[in-house]
Amino acid sequence: MTAARTPDLPLHRLEVPLPHLMPFAIGSFDSIGPLSRAGFPHRHSFYEIVHVTGGRGAHVLDLVHWPLEPPHLCVITPGQVHYWKDADGLTGDVVLFNEDFLLSHPEDAGALRLLAGRPWLRLTGENADIAGLFTEMRREYGALREGYAGVLRAYLHILVVRALRASEPGPCPAAGRAAELAASFTRLIARPDAELRSVPEYAQKLGVSAGHLHALVKQATGHTPGRLIRQQQTLEAKRLLAATGLTVRQVARQTGFEDPSYFSRFFRRETGLTPKEFRAGVGGKHHDPRIASLAGATEGP
Repeated sequence: MTAARTPDLPLHRLEVPLPHLMPFAIGSFDSIGPLSRAGFPHRHSFYEIVHVTGGRGAHVLDLVHWPLEPPHLCVITPGQVHYWKDADGLTGDVVLFNEDFLLSHPEDAGALRLLAGRPWLRLTGENADIAGLFTEMRREYGALREGYAGVLRAYLHILVVRALRASEPGPCPAAGRAAELAASFTRLIARPDAELRSVPEYAQKLGVSAGHLHALVKQATGHTPGRLIRQQQTLEAKRLLAATGLTVRQVARQTGFEDPSYFSRFFRRETGLTPKEFRAGVGGKHHDPRIASLAGATEGP
């Protein structure tokens, strides 16, 4: 992993060591590197699946603290802000991959987003056999035998399906054009570098009319595209207010609002709090610039 600087909030990017040429890596917390247990708020441009087998502390994902009670599994999707709080003795597996690695099973992207909203998955009882998949993936990744990339994609698909089955009851990813378009739309609005803000802009990006986007996203998710954009803007504002030292004006600009006063009214309408009240409530945890945010080169903003 490397980290590109966004204002006060590092964005970690996937760099896979040679001889592997595919957008996938698996290893322990130690072999993946110090960023795998980073204690400061950051986000990824890739997916991460964490299989924790030991350790103490907590994992904070989009402002929610989850105490470590191994063994368990957590999915982190691109754009989510997370960090490890007072973590000690972390052991287990870390799986990193980007969107390209899901091309053979594109439906897994929707499943991963569902799983990201249901941490932690305890791997006990009927779910204990999921842990064996990580052993097989590590063996395949290390052996570099012919066809290993296809085998790893198959194992990852099985892992996602079994984890979804084992997680709390909830809607499964739908099938068909509506689900496909809704999944593409939600991935776009969740990108940490998202710049588009309006439904027509997203519709143009996806090659459909605004009306068609509205109808299919509402069919697949039960929400309008506009509502999903507002939810994402609110979540992003919460992330920046809680995890960075940006001013309210700067947070407003980064979430698509030129007028900070309008942003404050929007935020209060969505959350019941002003931005300053929200920041005071969460206490704020900012990245200390004296702490290296990556082991290796850092890209500029």
